[in-house]
Amino acid sequence: MASAIPSLLFCLLVLAPHLGSSSHTSFINGGKQTFVRSSDSRTPPTCSPAPSGDGGEVPAGRLPVVHRLSPCSPSGAGEGQSMLSAGDAFDRDSLRLRALFGESDTEDSKAGLTIPATGAPLAALPGAADYSVVVGFGNPVQKLAVGFDTATVGATLLQCKPCSADGDPCDRSFDPSRSHSLAQIPCASPDCPLRACNGPRSCTVALKKKGAVLLNATVVTDTLTFSRSVHADQFRFACLEMGATADTTTDRSSGVLDLSRERHSLASRVLVCPNTVAFSYCLPADPGFPGFLSLGPTRPERSGRGVVGGYATVWDKTSHPNLYFLRLVGVSVGVRHLPVPPAALASDALLEVHTTFNYLSHHVYAALRHEFREQMREYRRAPPMGELETCYDFSRESSYSVPMITLRFHGGAELVIDHMLYFKDPRNVFGVACLAFAPAPAYAPTGVAVVGSMAQANMEVVYDVRGGRVGFVPNGC
Repeated sequence: MASAIPSLLFCLLVLAPHLGSSSHTSFINGGKQTFVRSSDSRTPPTCSPAPSGDGGEVPAGRLPVVHRLSPCSPSGAGEGQSMLSAGDAFDRDSLRLRALFGESDTEDSKAGLTIPATGAPLAALPGAADYSVVVGFGNPVQKLAVGFDTATVGATLLQCKPCSADGDPCDRSFDPSRSHSLAQIPCASPDCPLRACNGPRSCTVALKKKGAVLLNATVVTDTLTFSRSVHADQFRFACLEMGATADTTTDRSSGVLDLSRERHSLASRVLVCPNTVAFSYCLPADPGFPGFLSLGPTRPERSGRGVVGGYATVWDKTSHPNLYFLRLVGVSVGVRHLPVPPAALASDALLEVHTTFNYLSHHVYAALRHEFREQMREYRRAPPMGELETCYDFSRESSYSVPMITLRFHGGAELVIDHMLYFKDPRNVFGVACLAFAPAPAYAPTGVAVVGSMAQANMEVVYDVRGGRVGFVPNGC
């Protein structure tokens, strides 16, 4: 019998294959990651469906996570696309972080619910998510590929029919008229987050830019089916009907699941017991391999694994109460700690899955850059890529070693980053690569750092929402 979220999920975690390459081998020793050339050729990745929950061997609350470039991408976006250039990735990061920390450029920016929570421009909602899962909405279930986000500021977003003001047909969109369980939220209801609500009987607002309607957003409730045995009734989300001037998304995803600390988020709907946490995820380091998103998984320390250094405390910020900020208290390059005074080092680090790179305050970044260059001085430097200014050309090397970077947080948690280089060609680790860190942008609040998706790759990130803690388990997927 199906059970609503939360189920008590006592999970035996099954790890997905670790990132590997037949053109090189790598190992970690003494705080460094060493890459060694191999003469074998790499077989291009193919799609072999990853197991999901309810399959017997996989916990009921776990879904496979695939990269948008994966041959298994449910949105089909992986066909004929390539990795973003460093410049394009920075542009996307900028759009994302401005949406989180800056001001909306719509005429309805005071509507209460900030719709561009994905960090994509309004014309590209619901946002080019790098990682997606397949979930079901409505009754009967309509399966849709959606991204997921820990830094939304109000609601799960879902593209709905009709998709434009002129009634153009659209696929990969939720059809409210087909669901028997969908319910409208009255405009005057406390569950309507739209202060500028203009619907007579529904929680609806039109978002405009320069007089043109980009979309109509209607907040409703319906059944969310995470897997066959895990679902949430009366789940609140924003149904987005795109305006005629809106562009379609490049990733062709259907929406974004809200995993923030907001009380209506999916993370907040999961009931937990002493043995479980709200959710965890592992972002695949290679598009050819799957990761996972789990609801209600067993605490890793209860299943024979452990978080590195313990759990980090989630810090409350009144300006962004729904986001997951950790207090950064230390940074190491290899085995050497950065010589930065604790008061100058301490910053609020935002965990982000829709931001690619990592951003540190200027003085911490300068110290990191200096120490990294010192330890890498034997290798040939390469020109900068975009704003990535510490780059190397490994094309002539038969092997090379890179100091691993460790971020330490208040509470004891450590994030040991083994994907600290951004490769110009991700399939060739013996090409040009750059340190995937940059100084925090000027529009970010003072004292805020950002831990992006690259730093979290292949790491199970565990969110104990009720306990206000986050932990990191290495080699998670």
